[in-house]
Amino acid sequence: MKRGPPALLLELETIARQAGAVIMQVYGSDFGVRAKADASPVTAADEGAEAVIVAALRALSPTLPVVAEEAASRGEAPAAAARFWLVDPLDGTREFVARNGEFTVNIALVENGAPRLGVVFVPVQERLFSGVVGGGAWAVERGARRAVHCRGVPAAGLTLACSRAHGDEAALAAWMQGRGVAERVVAGSSLKFGLIAAGQADVYPRFGRTMEWDTAAGHAVLAAAGGGVVDLAGEPLRYGKPGYENPHFVAFGDPRAAG
Repeated sequence: MKRGPPALLLELETIARQAGAVIMQVYGSDFGVRAKADASPVTAADEGAEAVIVAALRALSPTLPVVAEEAASRGEAPAAAARFWLVDPLDGTREFVARNGEFTVNIALVENGAPRLGVVFVPVQERLFSGVVGGGAWAVERGARRAVHCRGVPAAGLTLACSRAHGDEAALAAWMQGRGVAERVVAGSSLKFGLIAAGQADVYPRFGRTMEWDTAAGHAVLAAAGGGVVDLAGEPLRYGKPGYENPHFVAFGDPRAAG
């Protein structure tokens, strides 16, 4: 008998959808955009979604710390623990401002430096990816849930997922040399991790600044679907680092795609 998602993952899916509803209310309005201390944009959608998620996670698990992007940007992030929540309430604020629909809600549970389970929700598309490492990964689209798994490297060549608005194009071009890339798919935010998890892309090399809340939920879904994320030395990407900043990394479905 096929296993379905565990109850905790279903709870997180509900929380992500609640945050998505807040985001869509702002998305449909004439919203303003402010700059944070690092010059990245923030809107009422980021802050409203974070408030919903943090309150729900604290009610769900009062003893677990919640590290969330907007609180962290104000210097209010708690210290990482052996187990903690890692939240990006609106991943892809630039996509949100551009109104291209490619932004996500990211919620992950980190255990001992590794993402254990996660949810990535795309509010505009009503598309959701979720997974628990060792328990499976799922895509939910138009109300239908299906199990997903990474694919092997296609004989025709790799489909490379790349960022719409970020990254080092010269470094990416150098990485692609000799790797048999047949196609490039451009997507914003954590949607790229979901595409690899669902077997619609093979690899996502990222040469540019990212934070742990940008990647943890997508990393969890990808790992649950059979893939992984490594730094440029081939070591698994870890979480709870001082400052919560990631090194450059490569996300993959089949390890051969990252080689």
